[in-house]
Amino acid sequence: MLRGLFVRRAASVGLALAGLLLAACGTGTEKEFTGSRLDQPYDTADIALTDTSGRPYSLVADTDKPLTLVFFGYTNCADYCPMVMNNLATAMNRLDDADRKQVDVVLVTTDPARDDEKAMRAYLDKYNKAFIGLTGELDQVIELGNSLHVYVNDGKKLPTGGRDLGGHSTITLAIDGSNRAIALWNQETSSTEFAADLHTLLTED
Repeated sequence: MLRGLFVRRAASVGLALAGLLLAACGTGTEKEFTGSRLDQPYDTADIALTDTSGRPYSLVADTDKPLTLVFFGYTNCADYCPMVMNNLATAMNRLDDADRKQVDVVLVTTDPARDDEKAMRAYLDKYNKAFIGLTGELDQVIELGNSLHVYVNDGKKLPTGGRDLGGHSTITLAIDGSNRAIALWNQETSSTEFAADLHTLLTED
């Protein structure tokens, strides 16, 4: 009888340990999302700015890919902007061809007085020739930013009248095919983290 009780207890302990091991393995294989998902997505304002070819471009009317990454910054920025743009460019290179074809990257300037179409194209070409640059009136940029909770008008005023966002709103947003911002990342996000999160967003049901 004692022997049977011991065997049953040993079997119970063995099952419990197996369950813990399976749980640990499951946790290790789950995909961790580095950015922040928005439980209440932001609706993107339909505002036509100007792209680097001089044509009107709206994040609502002129985007047709499953994901559009949007960053507000300017070409003369010396710190956060080049860091984020470099990480986005490297992240795009990390994606496979299928994922890469489903993502656009857009830089919206917060210093339109200096960042005309030509200046933005030259700047973006250093990172990725497929990147989209948008400029326009500062009031339009502020209005677009407000719809995405990027507070351009809270930044430090530049001598040109533009805005240096500095530590205010140095976030990158993901806009989906329904023109809603569904996720965001801060300026510390690495290219590896960007790429992993983008793949997750693109492959979710």
